Amino acid sequence: MFKKSRLAAVLGALSLLTLFASAQGAFAQQSTEHRLVLQVDTEDTQTMNITLANAMNAKKYYDEKGQSVTIEIVAYGPGIMMLRSDTSPVKDRINEARKSIPNIALSMCGNAKANAEKREGHAITPLEGVKVVPAGIVRIMELQEQGYSYVRP
Repeated sequence: MFKKSRLAAVLGALSLLTLFASAQGAFAQQSTEHRLVLQVDTEDTQTMNITLANAMNAKKYYDEKGQSVTIEIVAYGPGIMMLRSDTSPVKDRINEARKSIPNIALSMCGNAKANAEKREGHAITPLEGVKVVPAGIVRIMELQEQGYSYVRP
């Protein structure tokens, strides 16, 4: 009789541990915050469109899983064309992305902007809501140090 009650206690304890571990795993899965930084360093319109598609696909995927994702696109070098109000070939696509990802961050490299202004002889205005950062490559490094996953389409 002692052996049966001892066995029942051990099985009960194992059941509780299993239940606790399952609950912890479900909580960890639900509370996961994903972070994605996408780099654009080219004037290639196809790359810009792929970048925006990557962002929207990641957002859709994690929305369907009930998880959150924070996304930032960093443009530097020739890639700043994507975020310029006067030259962006993907303005409409950016507006579309902003509708599906309201908190998407768009960052333009300040060094590339200053170099383009010097070369072109006039001020460059970023698209509305674009943040100018001191250096695009440094911004990407800082985001990676904060746990962002880096993708270069």
